[in-house]
Amino acid sequence: MDYVARVNRAIDHIRADLTAPLALEDVARVAHFSPFHFHRVWKAVVGETLATFVKRLRLERALQLMSHRPAASLTDIALASGFASSSDFSRSFKQRYGVPPRAFDLRGFRDDTRAEFVPIARLPAGANPDRFVATLHRLPPRFVAYLRVSSSFGPGAVPAAAARLVAWAERRGLADGAWLGYMWDDPEVVARAHCRYDVGVVIPERIAPDGDIGCVAFPAMTVARVEVRGDIGVELRAFDWLYTTWLPRSGMVPDDQPLFEAWRGRPFAHGDAHFELAAELPVVDDAPLG
Repeated sequence: MDYVARVNRAIDHIRADLTAPLALEDVARVAHFSPFHFHRVWKAVVGETLATFVKRLRLERALQLMSHRPAASLTDIALASGFASSSDFSRSFKQRYGVPPRAFDLRGFRDDTRAEFVPIARLPAGANPDRFVATLHRLPPRFVAYLRVSSSFGPGAVPAAAARLVAWAERRGLADGAWLGYMWDDPEVVARAHCRYDVGVVIPERIAPDGDIGCVAFPAMTVARVEVRGDIGVELRAFDWLYTTWLPRSGMVPDDQPLFEAWRGRPFAHGDAHFELAAELPVVDDAPLG
């Protein structure tokens, strides 16, 4: 019995709608466990209780909304993040971060967290030394077979996972699909230990979990796409430019979907020092939160 696959299925269910009640009984049912056993299995695999995990994700979602919709009210941010009210949100926020939401130095927090995982300076707003050009693309709904990497910042962890998934896909005749890498967690908000990265391949139809290889359905979405050819610095500058320069001028906001690395060919085809991929930022028209 693959407990990791079942827990991943529960995580996918939680992330799909953080505004849902997410009662223990309902999440356990998704993972095909009784609530009694699920609680223990979840804690052993994830390292924190379900309630702590859900609250943390909701607070991190709120930080992302505060980053990209600074004019939004606390009530709008609270409800869009799954809190019952602005007072519930503010109380939980202060318990975790020590200050109320509006007193929090969000930019400093993001800069400090970024410095911990990558020693590359942030691209200033308006700067575009690589002459990036963003184009909008409407993507259809997709099924993606994925392998989740919980220690995604560990040396060689992601390339090793990619090699495993490529081998799995080749055995099933699925390796010619589009290859993706994506992180559900924003590493400038979420501690590295909690960041989970998926290596995925687009497949023609949904499959049942196969060991620790799961399947997720992405809805149709619009992405702002920038072509990237170069090292990790070029890729990070591409995302910086999308967020700090292109996005404010576009009249759009990030969708509640992960950032995608859409590989040109198979992942790490050119090693781990040179990348050929598209950086894809899912976006929506600037609309009320909710």
